[in-house]
Amino acid sequence: MTDVTDIRPPEPLDEPPLDLPTGDDLALSRDTDFYHVGDHLDDRERAVLARVREYCDTQVAPVVNDYWERAEFPMPLVAGYRELGVAGGALRGFGCPGLSPLAEGLVAAELARGDGSIATFNAVHSGLAMTAIGALGSDEQKQRWLPSMATGERRGALSLSEPDAGSDTRNIACKAERDGDEYVLNGTKAWVTNGERASIVALAARTDEGITAFIVEKEPGPTFGGISVGKAVGKLGYKGVETVEMAYVDHRIPAANLIGDAGRGLAQILGVLEVGRINIAARATGVARAALDAALAYAQQRTTFGKPIGEHQAIQLKLADMATRVEAARLLTRNAAERKAAGLRCDVEAGMAKLFASETALEVATEAMRIHGGVGYTTELPVERYYRDAPLLCIGEGTNEIQRLVIARQLLREP
Repeated sequence: MTDVTDIRPPEPLDEPPLDLPTGDDLALSRDTDFYHVGDHLDDRERAVLARVREYCDTQVAPVVNDYWERAEFPMPLVAGYRELGVAGGALRGFGCPGLSPLAEGLVAAELARGDGSIATFNAVHSGLAMTAIGALGSDEQKQRWLPSMATGERRGALSLSEPDAGSDTRNIACKAERDGDEYVLNGTKAWVTNGERASIVALAARTDEGITAFIVEKEPGPTFGGISVGKAVGKLGYKGVETVEMAYVDHRIPAANLIGDAGRGLAQILGVLEVGRINIAARATGVARAALDAALAYAQQRTTFGKPIGEHQAIQLKLADMATRVEAARLLTRNAAERKAAGLRCDVEAGMAKLFASETALEVATEAMRIHGGVGYTTELPVERYYRDAPLLCIGEGTNEIQRLVIARQLLREP
């Protein structure tokens, strides 16, 4: 019988040091190894992506932590965002850039790599509000609203959730009652991102025909007509973008502001959220990639026991798993975007991408923080910001539990 006191841990293997990318090589890996865009983007889209990356690296990264600490809306950064020409994403005409779904996803990933608040602002303004108008509006309505939104002169918001209607969207209680050439709105909306500063709000309300989509035009600020904006909700992350409750009391809007078909607004807005889920998947991939890059760089800078921590097998195992999940998230997101571009149904693929990429962002951000050790828990480095940005990605645009139901139910319908 072996004496347990004689058991010794195995000697470490004499392995060569890891040849991991650093500095400029990391930036290069994002361009080539990570995005793998090849011939899938045209020259114009490549130029747009380059502008977005430069904006994130030169305007956002140096100051974003300051805005977070003050929980302040980054007005100067939004001014820079307006110059990127990305609002409207895949929409064509009316001043919109007409990007491919893949290019639109890459823009979202880059913005999320820079700051989740700016990425969320773009997702709500461009990917939800403008997409809703583009998908449901008439040509006259598009001409009326989209050009000023494409320049960023007017900001957009989407208002679907209510205090008692989150995942249960059929429980919407906000009412829109017809009164001649107008509708009168009464009800409360919750979790409205961009709500106070928005001029255009795509809103779902209950009419005699059922749930219907409308555009509410207002002036930015805490009150306008029968609209009052509650205090911004304090959040774990996304400190640079406001999330508010909005109350409507006898607020009148023109009947001409109804978009889509009366009574079919819920199904039509949920169709818009399909695009939103691809956007969330792309943003999650961007956050995960940023966390992975930070972990790779730190693993080569930090030394323990006489060598970089990246040469310790425990850290190597983490990095390998992180990189594998990020690559899988990228491919799922790209698949959903390509199906969307081809005009194919992609609700399952979008749900899979959103589910996996958001869970990956949360896991990779957590592991990046652990690789950083104590300093990862401080605000000195951006890794704690990635950690705080990640959880909402598992909740927004339909919780991951809902994504699993959507995926399973569609699979069970297939022959």
